[in-house]
Amino acid sequence: MTVHRDIELDELYREIILDHYRNPRNRGSLDQPSATSEGDNPLCGDEVRVDLDIRDGRVFDVRFLAKGCSISQASASMMTEAIKGRSLAEVESLFETFKGMMYGADEVDMEALGDLEALQGVRKFPVRVKCATLAWNTLQGALEEFRKGQG
Repeated sequence: MTVHRDIELDELYREIILDHYRNPRNRGSLDQPSATSEGDNPLCGDEVRVDLDIRDGRVFDVRFLAKGCSISQASASMMTEAIKGRSLAEVESLFETFKGMMYGADEVDMEALGDLEALQGVRKFPVRVKCATLAWNTLQGALEEFRKGQG
């Protein structure tokens, strides 16, 4: 029974990832972002740019541009949906939770991740973890840029 359920769950997760790859949410760029960061994974050629519009300590809007594998692009799309409207503290917390899931932390609040849990299966392929975390690390760079600008 458990094996059958695991296969169904894997299939559902695969569909979520493919949907975000084929129909990316928040793709594009912002006219006047509060912060921007670019990241790449030279080993596989993935590239991503993240634009943030931060107002009153919240991610008011977010856009990304990416090229590369389906995992990196789907993860970027899923990330933008997950952080839009959240406070910067909530975004930081979600980043830590996501990173914990991707690197196999003992205790991870999977409920807090929502659809991002679909990327958990990527851990089975360690070389692909960098693909899934690229947008998140780039987001971190944009947040650091924003904080420096607030100085």
